[in-house]
Amino acid sequence: MTTEFTALCFDANDPHRLARFWGGLLERETADDPHGGFVLLPRTGTEFPIRILPTEVKKTGANQSHFDLTSQTPEDQERTVARALELGAEHIDVGQLPEEGHVVLADPEGNEFCVIEAGNNFLADTGFIGALSSDGTQAVGYFWSKALDWPLVWDQDEETAVQSPHGGSKITWGGPPVAPKLGKNRLYYDLSVGDQAEIDRLVSLGAAVTGRTVDGRVEMTDPDGNEFLVLVAR
Repeated sequence: MTTEFTALCFDANDPHRLARFWGGLLERETADDPHGGFVLLPRTGTEFPIRILPTEVKKTGANQSHFDLTSQTPEDQERTVARALELGAEHIDVGQLPEEGHVVLADPEGNEFCVIEAGNNFLADTGFIGALSSDGTQAVGYFWSKALDWPLVWDQDEETAVQSPHGGSKITWGGPPVAPKLGKNRLYYDLSVGDQAEIDRLVSLGAAVTGRTVDGRVEMTDPDGNEFLVLVAR
């Protein structure tokens, strides 16, 4: 059994409020998470669950990853932005240029996301969450391609991207310069593996084991120091 991507975890100071926002914007049903938060259930087989989990740690800077939401038409982009603002988002300035077509917003806890303009060819074969756009090195893109056995769908000028062979959202890394880490990432992966041998394989690829959670998940970091969780099935 290889490493499987089972969910994206999203730390929140107010999980109920954040689940209401993202559930409404992504049009997903919400279920209780056994660890005190909520799960946004996927609507299709190519979407991943989103676990919104409680934390007391406050956001201190830009997130290492953010969602790029897709649009089919200019009117579709306008509707998504309007819906996000209605649910509690706000416009933010991260240095985007006036001529750029995407709209940069932040959710009610300040987590950044972009609503991409229609006609973006790179995200044409994805879903509503076109990409989990991440800050990271070329090496970390290579690591995750090997760890998940997902093909590299972009590898140019130290920018990389991977996508499941079944389709769905891409995960992208922008290459250098990589911003300094400001504590634990608020967005991180929840994975599952078949046995300890797969943990050893991840370590051989450049990951590190940092501890265990109270429910037995292995806490790990990738070559850039980004946290992820691994459930060993047996």
